[in-house]
Amino acid sequence: MAESRWLDDDEQRAWRSFLVASTLLSSAIDDAAKRHDISGSEYAILVRLSEAPDGELRMAQLADGLLHSRSRVTHTIKRMEAKGLVTRADSAEDGRGVVARLTDAGAQRLVDAAPDHVAAVRRHLFDLISPDDMLAFGRVMGTVADELNEVSPEANRIR
Repeated sequence: MAESRWLDDDEQRAWRSFLVASTLLSSAIDDAAKRHDISGSEYAILVRLSEAPDGELRMAQLADGLLHSRSRVTHTIKRMEAKGLVTRADSAEDGRGVVARLTDAGAQRLVDAAPDHVAAVRRHLFDLISPDDMLAFGRVMGTVADELNEVSPEANRIR
């Protein structure tokens, strides 16, 4: 059995800082969305639908794009449908799949929430780091995401 490669002091500090920062950043972004009566996940779905042709995506595409389980997306879409932000319908392509479609109210909620979302991302992340560090951060996160997706894309789905 291979010996464990323990984290050195610098790696341990960096790892713990990452854990705390990612939790606090997610919370701050979720708080920005909550001011508009949506969750961070709902905001992400509104963004994805707004960028999709005709404002609609198959539920499976939404789940895959967000790295969420299909059941989690289904529950979230049900909540959003109750708020009038999206509708669901059978796919016009093959009639087998279900698509989520952005409503006018959902598009307006996104327009209203986007400035607070961007302000939170800027205030709690990008305004705190230099342009050089931002580029390095982007490269590091891209490398981590690429490696994890290569190892096991299905294992990385958030449940």
